[in-house]
Amino acid sequence: MSGDKSDRDYIGFATLPDQVHRKSVKKGFDFTLMVVGESGLGKSTLINSLFLEDLYKSRIIPEVDAKIQRTTTIEKKTMEIEEKGVKLRLTIIDTPGFGDAVNCEDSWKVCTNYIDEQFKQYFTDESGLNRRNIQDNRVHCCLYFVPPWGHSLRQMDLELMKRLHRKVNLVVVIAKADTLTATEIVKLKQNILNDIRENAIQV
Repeated sequence: MSGDKSDRDYIGFATLPDQVHRKSVKKGFDFTLMVVGESGLGKSTLINSLFLEDLYKSRIIPEVDAKIQRTTTIEKKTMEIEEKGVKLRLTIIDTPGFGDAVNCEDSWKVCTNYIDEQFKQYFTDESGLNRRNIQDNRVHCCLYFVPPWGHSLRQMDLELMKRLHRKVNLVVVIAKADTLTATEIVKLKQNILNDIRENAIQV
C-alpha cells in the first residue's frame, strides 16, 4: 500500500534537469563570438586555431592606402560543430575596417549598434507567439585584440571597451604577443589591467 502511495506521490520534477539537458543537447546550442581589432593582428589565425576550422580561406589583408579609406563593417560567418554528440551553431562576427582608418573616433558605433540590434530582435522574438524555433543571434562574447606595440590602451580601445563591457562578455587579447619578450609582456599586461581598473571596465 505504501508502495502504491509512493508511486502516486511521485511527480517527476526531480528528473527535470536531466530532461532539459537532453532536450538542449538534441536541439544544439547557439554561440556568437564577435572579433574586434585592427587588420593584421592575427584574429583569423586565432579563430581558426580555436575551432580547428579554416573560416577565412579567402581573407586578404588590405594595403596601407586601402586601410586609410576603410570604414568598419560587419561580416558574419556561421557553421555547425559537433563534438561527442553535442551540436554547436557557431557564428563569428568579424569587424573588418575597425581601427584602420585615419579617423577612428566612431569605429565602436558599428559594433555597439549590431549588438543592440540583436538584443532587440531576440526580445521581439521572445515576446511573440511562436517561440519554439527562435534563433539566438545575441553576441555572447567579444574578443578584443590589442596591438603589442603600444605601452597601454589607446583612447580608441577605451572608448570601445567602455561601451561594450555591460553588453557582452569582454575578453582582451594581446595580439602577436610572441613578438615581445617575457618582461615586455608582463609590463604591457599590467599597464592594460591598470587602465581597465581606472576606467571601471568589467572584463
